[in-house]
Amino acid sequence: MKALVFRGTGGVAWQDVPDPAVKDAGDAIVRVDAVTLCGTDLHIVKGDVPEVEPGRVLGHEAVGTVVEAGGDVRTVRPGDRVLISCISSCGRCAPCRERRYGQCRGGGGWVLGHLIDGTQAEYVRVPYADLSVHPLPSAVDSFDAVLLADIFPTAYEVGVLNGGVRPGDTVVVVGAGPIGLAAIVTARLYSPGRIVVVDLAASRLAAARRLGADATVAADEGPEQLVADLTDGLGADVVMEAVGVPETFEMCTRMVRAGGRVANIGVHGAPATLHLEDLWIKDVTLTTGLVDTFSTPMLLRMMAAGRLSTSELVTHRFGLAQMEEAYDVFGRAAETGAVKVALG
Repeated sequence: MKALVFRGTGGVAWQDVPDPAVKDAGDAIVRVDAVTLCGTDLHIVKGDVPEVEPGRVLGHEAVGTVVEAGGDVRTVRPGDRVLISCISSCGRCAPCRERRYGQCRGGGGWVLGHLIDGTQAEYVRVPYADLSVHPLPSAVDSFDAVLLADIFPTAYEVGVLNGGVRPGDTVVVVGAGPIGLAAIVTARLYSPGRIVVVDLAASRLAAARRLGADATVAADEGPEQLVADLTDGLGADVVMEAVGVPETFEMCTRMVRAGGRVANIGVHGAPATLHLEDLWIKDVTLTTGLVDTFSTPMLLRMMAAGRLSTSELVTHRFGLAQMEEAYDVFGRAAETGAVKVALG
């Protein structure tokens, strides 16, 4: 089959690789019908995730059709259309029994496109299929559903829930990429008083406004002063970091109010300074996290009921064979206006 292979820092290639096969009785082999690229994939290509070895097939988000299932698989069978979760779960270890699937100690967690071959391919082997794929209703479009593989549960769990968004809150989202935009959509479920979005790209700030942001500001045009002005100098109740660089993380800690919450979502490839000389006295809660995807079934029900807005996020579509072109477009989002790129 063809697949997108990591060739080492700075390099990827769409090339021939061996077809996947069932290795364990809980595996499913899925034909990929729709797949997308993630900001984490760009971090991998830049060398920010050293655990990913050259030769690895990248990708951890897809919708597809089951073509083969191991003998222990009970929830899906060949012919079923499924959402592949970015997180695999053994379901038996202590973290999984607490719904902390991202911390699975039984061979799951974030493994696809990280520790085993991933979804940016014509076919993919999914371990622990009973807990790691979700059957899709026929009414749900594949290019909508693929957004529930990672970005929506990540934004909701690691941003909105960890950040403790409450009615009336002032919420600041730093970074209006796919995760930041999904954070706007899911934060609005809790009726915050206002949502302020910070980014460098005008196209992404425009998308943020269309999805419900009340105020947007370029990162180089005084976002900290804007937040201070909007809150009478108090600061934001919740600040979400959705970029993954030291400068934006430190900006978030300066914008949060005393007693507020900073929810870090971004994937960081370099150390960031934690200014405890300023923060120790402010009663600030700082959270980090890898998504667990326990919310995926709920989000899928909301999508099927027409209660979750996702179509705004997919700005570019390609065929699978255009994978390298899609990486180029997604990697130059400030120039191309790409928000989320989907292939299939």
